[in-house]
Amino acid sequence: MNTEALVLRSQDARGVVTLTLNRPMAFNALSEGMIEALHAALDKLAGDTMVRAVVIAGAGKAFCAGHDLKEMRAEPSLGYYQRLFAMCGRMMMAVQKLPVPVIARVHGIATAAGCQLVAMCDLAVAARDARFAVSGINVGLFCSTPSVALSRNLARKAAFEMLVTGGFIGADEAQAKGLVNRVADAERLDAEVDALLAQIVAKPREALAMGKQLFYRQLEKGIEAAYADAEATMACNMMEPSALEGVQAFIDKRPPNWK
Repeated sequence: MNTEALVLRSQDARGVVTLTLNRPMAFNALSEGMIEALHAALDKLAGDTMVRAVVIAGAGKAFCAGHDLKEMRAEPSLGYYQRLFAMCGRMMMAVQKLPVPVIARVHGIATAAGCQLVAMCDLAVAARDARFAVSGINVGLFCSTPSVALSRNLARKAAFEMLVTGGFIGADEAQAKGLVNRVADAERLDAEVDALLAQIVAKPREALAMGKQLFYRQLEKGIEAAYADAEATMACNMMEPSALEGVQAFIDKRPPNWK
């Protein structure tokens, strides 16, 4: 299967890569091919030290409508569904494992696994008219895999309400609940994404990579183990040239020279 056209890639001079889901007529539903293409694109970026940040966007009228239900219904076997959801889970984890921050640029709808993808991204910026739902329950399918990401972004009862009702929430409510960081009017969406990116790419890549890895590791640990991990990580971070320069610049009351 030729999966290249299912995810479009562009890169700017700052090292910001945009991966655009490209099934606009299907509201960017996650077919097997698109899952494979997005995972391959993420894996390729993981080893590229020139990349400073990644934006995941959707072509057409929506960010992502979740799994392709027509494709799923065409092969109703337990083995197939197990392989499909495992494949999608590995792709979602590739977002978290990427050493640079990943921003979801959300417009239109982000439903079911599309909402999961927003939750798995490190940051999210949404158009004010964007809508979010984990709506599998509406067709008799509890959004179990999206619940893993959703429950790590929202308060427990807020996440569970979305999961058991299948109802939509708007962008402002999604921001209030912790699913997205920033909301902008549709015509200002790209500018808001760019403003967030500008803050990120101004920081040392090494520190961001080390910090992102630690951030997710410590979340899964007890507090004492989390502190031990964080202490060791900060000590290593302090030995990085960028940190030594940054601290010295602060002492000298001058901007750091991270070039």
